[in-house]
Amino acid sequence: MNMNLPNKITLFRILLIPIFVYLLLMPIEGSMTIIYGKTISYNIFLAAIVFIVASVTDFIDGHIARKYNLITNMGKFLDPLADKLLVGSAFIVMVELNLIPSWMVVCVIAREFAVTGLRMLAVEQGEVIAAGLLGKLKTITQLMAIILILLGNPIFEYINFKFDIIILWISVILTIASGLEYFKNSLHVFK
Repeated sequence: MNMNLPNKITLFRILLIPIFVYLLLMPIEGSMTIIYGKTISYNIFLAAIVFIVASVTDFIDGHIARKYNLITNMGKFLDPLADKLLVGSAFIVMVELNLIPSWMVVCVIAREFAVTGLRMLAVEQGEVIAAGLLGKLKTITQLMAIILILLGNPIFEYINFKFDIIILWISVILTIASGLEYFKNSLHVFK
């Protein structure tokens, strides 16, 4: 098992997930005022901070792995797994908290299962399906949507502009589009 720095950072991201979920589900007494008078409970604010740290580690581990040629099979396995666990956990808990509609989460999770299955089938045939541009944009918009929703749409709430919901819709559209793109570009795997 190769535990280089990027893999350790990825494991750290995975370890942050239960802390994030715990903070979201276990309310802490009190609330605080953030940007433009928006009030947010302590537990949601702390959960958002943990989520932001976990999200940033996703970019850091990939950057280090590519820059120093530290890409390993373990990293290829752990990094997308950590991303899916982080985003999936956030979306599922946010449904429980009535922050987002469940059908959107079903679209996201169904796409992840389908693409993971496709990748497994490709690996059996000796092929690796790399993430495309739409897939990367999907991840970025999902992370942005989660952060904005958890923080109560900061700044934009002041002008009554639902930027958080717009980004959520964009992330769902990109989720579906990137899933279709994976399958369109990989039809040969089924032959």
